[in-house]
Amino acid sequence: MAVVNKFASAIKRLPGGTVLVAPLDAVVNWAKESSLWYLSFGLACCAIEMMATAASRYDLDRFGMIFRTSPRQADLMIVAGTVTKKMAPMLRRLYDQMAEPKYVIAFGGCASAGGPYYDAYSVVQGVDHVVPVDVYVPGCPPRPENLIQGILKLQEKIHKQSLAAV
Repeated sequence: MAVVNKFASAIKRLPGGTVLVAPLDAVVNWAKESSLWYLSFGLACCAIEMMATAASRYDLDRFGMIFRTSPRQADLMIVAGTVTKKMAPMLRRLYDQMAEPKYVIAFGGCASAGGPYYDAYSVVQGVDHVVPVDVYVPGCPPRPENLIQGILKLQEKIHKQSLAAV
């Protein structure tokens, strides 16, 4: 029923039955946004909140999100915590190993802008200096509800994409 509601504007009634006619962009984007497999990159206290989001109380499975330990099977990287200059090359390597299309969520103040360690010599001033970020989730540490809202924003962004632009 959720599929019918998603494509309600594309349903055409024809004699003899109902036919679903939808643009290819809408069908492909619906499939991409409904089955995000994420690679967690938990580095600090934000990782505990990310794990809580995947647990039974918030349950990321209802969004079709499955945790993957291999970057080759993931299309979303959630970077949670302080990224140091020593860790940045490994983060970039994992990002490069992910299949296209790939998305990144910067989860927490440390991943977004360095957090309280912004003036430390060893801390990267935001993960966007290492990999391109699609959604920023603020907070120190952000609540699981914030991560869910960030995921919903990413799904909206995916829904607006066009196959011609990819």
